[in-house]
Amino acid sequence: MRLRNLVFGLLSLSVLAPILLYIDNFSSLTPSFKQEFLEDVTALILPADTSHLNVLPQGESSAVRKEPIGIVYTDNSYKTVLTDKDLQLPDTDRALSATDEDAQSRKDDIIKQVIQSSNQEKEETRTDRVADQESHQLKQQSAFNSDKVGKRDALLTKINKQTSQSPIPAAWERQLRDRLIKARVYLSLPATKNNHRFTRDLRMRIKEVQCVLEGAIKDSDMPKNAYEKWKAMDQLLEKGKQMQYESANELKKFEAMLHSTEEQLRVHKKQTMSLTTMVEKLRATLHSTEEQLQEHKKQNMFLTQLTAKTLPKGLHCLPLRLTTEYYRLNSSEQQFPNHEILDNPLFHHIALFSDNVLAAAVVVNSTVTNSKHPSKLVFHIVSDRLNYAAMRMWFLVNPPGKASIQVQNIEEFTWLNSSYSPVLKQFHSQSMIDYYFRAHSANSDPNLKYRNPKYLSILNHLRFYLPEIFPKLSKVLFLDDDIVVQKDLNGLWSLDLKGNVNGAVETCRESFHRFDTYLNFSNPLISKNFDPGACGWAYGMNLFDLEEWKRQNITDVYHSWQKLNLDRQLWKLGTLPPGLITFWKRTHPLDRRWHVLGLGYNPNVSQIEIERGAVIHYNGNMKPWLEIGISKYRNYWAKYVDYDHVYLRECNINP
Repeated sequence: MRLRNLVFGLLSLSVLAPILLYIDNFSSLTPSFKQEFLEDVTALILPADTSHLNVLPQGESSAVRKEPIGIVYTDNSYKTVLTDKDLQLPDTDRALSATDEDAQSRKDDIIKQVIQSSNQEKEETRTDRVADQESHQLKQQSAFNSDKVGKRDALLTKINKQTSQSPIPAAWERQLRDRLIKARVYLSLPATKNNHRFTRDLRMRIKEVQCVLEGAIKDSDMPKNAYEKWKAMDQLLEKGKQMQYESANELKKFEAMLHSTEEQLRVHKKQTMSLTTMVEKLRATLHSTEEQLQEHKKQNMFLTQLTAKTLPKGLHCLPLRLTTEYYRLNSSEQQFPNHEILDNPLFHHIALFSDNVLAAAVVVNSTVTNSKHPSKLVFHIVSDRLNYAAMRMWFLVNPPGKASIQVQNIEEFTWLNSSYSPVLKQFHSQSMIDYYFRAHSANSDPNLKYRNPKYLSILNHLRFYLPEIFPKLSKVLFLDDDIVVQKDLNGLWSLDLKGNVNGAVETCRESFHRFDTYLNFSNPLISKNFDPGACGWAYGMNLFDLEEWKRQNITDVYHSWQKLNLDRQLWKLGTLPPGLITFWKRTHPLDRRWHVLGLGYNPNVSQIEIERGAVIHYNGNMKPWLEIGISKYRNYWAKYVDYDHVYLRECNINP
């Protein structure tokens, strides 16, 4: 540690001692000596050559030196201005100042050398080192000044060359050309380019300024109206600037509006997604509701069919009560009068096949009530074994006024058996029984309304055996038991059927009553023999010419088609499809007013049409004697029922 301190002290002494000696010697000089020293120094002649600094003309004094004027280079619409700042050229004062500073530096070096020579004995080593450093600095300064002077010479040479090639432009020309450039820029900007009036005015101002610049070399060449054109150009450019500013503001507003629209779009997108989800849910709900609706429709159809198949308690009571009273009568009391006219073709014969006592009573009562000649009417009623006695008892107690009546039991038609009638043979087959009485039929057949066991009743097919039932008659009016007669029907027997067997009202006004609704046209037997668009007709009120029936052998036609339909491939069920086939091209169309249909299923039948009709028909499941009957049509049927009758009151049958 002591050794380190000793070395550090010696080093400090070696550095500080020369400095102290130098200061002491210089301060010891007398004023006269200092003055003589300075005069000797200034009298020295420097050997340095400064001729390379004299770039500027020597005759030009510093007082009259001028700044170099900026040079304008023009090439059509393009312009470049070269200024002192661009050239970065040092002026002459800077060059001379650099020369003076160099000379002064040399004087200082000489003084330092003299002072150092007086102390040469004491510090030779230090003086040599300082001299070497000063010599190196002089070389660097000289090289720097030479390089700077070289660059200045090159720039001045370039300026002199360009100045000798083009005239010096005036200040007003630069400004006008600047305005031309700005005007052309405005012509290319969208904000001003789309303004046709501004573009037109600006082009006109450009041409005016170009005309001013043509042939003008100095300010004195400028025309008198140049200032006005200058101001007009400035005003127009200011207007363009304002338009550009307004366009920028409008752009900002548009961007703000666009941003707002995007926000709204995002909100709407979210709402749309929410609505889409809601729509999907509603669609699923709707689909589920439709399925439930279809199921309810099937159940409703099944229940309707079940209701149509069953009789109300009162209508079940009535035939039992009448049957009991009938068998209390003796044989003479059980007979109807006027037996002799039952086969007389001069009378108007009406056939009615029914097992419903009250319905048959309404048909007879309404027909007789509205007939102008009731004494000409003869009713032929055929019933089944269960209702035969009740039917006879009702009309024995309630005779049809002046009209005649006959009630027959279908069991008495011994000729009607399965060997003669193909339809009876089908009824007794197990496949037919299964078809009508299967427990799951409500869910297996879309045509459930036709799958009614009433079609198994032979009473429903007796209409195809009229000549066998009435062999001595020439014309018969067939009526269903679900009709009401409102007009006199005697005029029907005077109609000419023109060689046809059946007189009926056509139903082609409704498209679903055409042939393709009832027949299977995918079967070749049907498609080859019948027209799917042919007009259908209605059972319920039909006038049959039994003479033509026999001549054309209609019963055999019916039997042949029934044999072909053993597997029910031609039509499913009922009596209308075989009727359409049997009486194909053998039916004479009647006026629609004779027979108005739809009161058993259609709630929209016109009241005017109903009141104008001679016969109204409750075809369908909504019969007027059932609770499911259409209420607004029930009164047309109920007014022909005497609800005060003793048998009706005993069975609690009310309107």
